Amino acid sequence: MAAGGGWAFRHGPEAVAGDKFGLGPLLDTGVLLLGRTTWELFSKLWPGRTDEFSTRMNAIPKLVASRSLTDVDGWRNSSLLEGDLVTRVRELKALQDVVVTGSVSVVRQLAGAGLVDEYRLMVFPTVIGAGQRLFAGRMSDLHLISVERKGSAALMNYRTAA
Repeated sequence: MAAGGGWAFRHGPEAVAGDKFGLGPLLDTGVLLLGRTTWELFSKLWPGRTDEFSTRMNAIPKLVASRSLTDVDGWRNSSLLEGDLVTRVRELKALQDVVVTGSVSVVRQLAGAGLVDEYRLMVFPTVIGAGQRLFAGRMSDLHLISVERKGSAALMNYRTAA
């Protein structure tokens, strides 16, 4: 499988099925912010699914940060983020939780602006040796909130030090 995705599924359903990141109520009250690549992948996976978690993923408002997409009609409740990413997220955070899934370039911009409060990182027993690094070029102090086993993976929740 390509380094860009799909490899996590070979570790079984425990780490990849359902609400693996424990988002719970955030899916009912927050907004999901995705970069173009993640949105394009998710918009092919989620719309046809009808289980409880998929229903919540399909219902949550979704903002897509993209410089190249002109429409996001492929997944219900999706809209293009208008204006500057950092400015718009500052405005949104005053009203509701903003959840970013995947979307490394989006996370990096938000982290650089001090807008990331928590990281939920799923660590799999696979070394790819390629791809984008989440914390590339910067040091970040984090405080461990919890570690939970998810099949052969570990879900680690960290708060930012700010």
